[in-house]
Amino acid sequence: MQIREGPRRAASSAAGALRSPMSAMMLAMFATMASFYIAGRLWQDAQNRVYLIKELDRRTGQGQSAVSVDDTLKVVACRQQGKRLASLEMELAAAKHEGFVGKYTYEANGTDSRKRPLIVIGIMTSFGRKNYRDAVRKSWLPTGSMLKKLEEEKGIVVRFIVGRSVNQGDTSDREIDDENRSTKDFMILNDHTESEEESPKKTKSFFANAAELFDAEFYAKVNDDIYINVDTLSAMLKTHWDKPRVYIGCMKSGEVFSEPTHKWHEPDWWKFGDGKSYFRHASGEMFVISRAIAQFISINRSVLRTYAHDDVSVGSWLIGLAVKHVNEAKLCCSSWPSGALCSAL
Repeated sequence: MQIREGPRRAASSAAGALRSPMSAMMLAMFATMASFYIAGRLWQDAQNRVYLIKELDRRTGQGQSAVSVDDTLKVVACRQQGKRLASLEMELAAAKHEGFVGKYTYEANGTDSRKRPLIVIGIMTSFGRKNYRDAVRKSWLPTGSMLKKLEEEKGIVVRFIVGRSVNQGDTSDREIDDENRSTKDFMILNDHTESEEESPKKTKSFFANAAELFDAEFYAKVNDDIYINVDTLSAMLKTHWDKPRVYIGCMKSGEVFSEPTHKWHEPDWWKFGDGKSYFRHASGEMFVISRAIAQFISINRSVLRTYAHDDVSVGSWLIGLAVKHVNEAKLCCSSWPSGALCSAL
């Protein structure tokens, strides 16, 4: 038996048939628009990530705080070289113990041969102290061709150390330049401004620059009012060739003065504890460091903290390192002990 659809049911079916294509079209349009929107957001997020990565690389690159793969490989290579160097140092010490004595002398390069200096001595001086420099030249430091002979035959390089004037190019700078043209015995620190308060930074600059200019066995800092017996100094240094990292001087300690009006005032006095006593360090009149230590100072000059005095500053850099401290009475210049190699002029 067939049932005939009523007029209302037939009209409803016809309307549904008409709405179905329209619904599908609307859904397709919405889906397409949603796809474009999502794709646009993903693209924008990707661009933001690229920008942030580039900005991070730029900032970390400026601060040199990011460790790259190349940096890691360099660290590994340095560690391997360090192990090899330590092994060679042990072999060298054993050879010296057996009686072998190496020379500081020659490294041949074709027909040209150059000497590795035994020591580079930096005499700390400043503007207005020409009389002191002349006294040094008349007492123990040779001049002219004899200065060159001292370098070539004994491996002892001596230079007066001075910075630049706060007003570069002024009369003070010109007087030093004129004197140096005549004597040729200066190391002028163009990266240092001459100032009594900045003497620790001056000493740091000297060691850093000397380590780059001269590949010597030892480096010494001495004041311009000190007399040195270079032959006694040379003999003393040769007894320390078996110590790759050595710090030689008249070791002392002393009170830390917190009073701002005191001559030896230490602005960072509170860092030295309740006892207010400096750690053991070499007297600033004259002290010697080995090549490895000078190279350490040269490499790390930008992060080495200085205190009110240069002798305390150098001692602070070395107290935490594997460095041999040698208390050498011959370098107690003020007390003139038996066999002293230095004295106050």
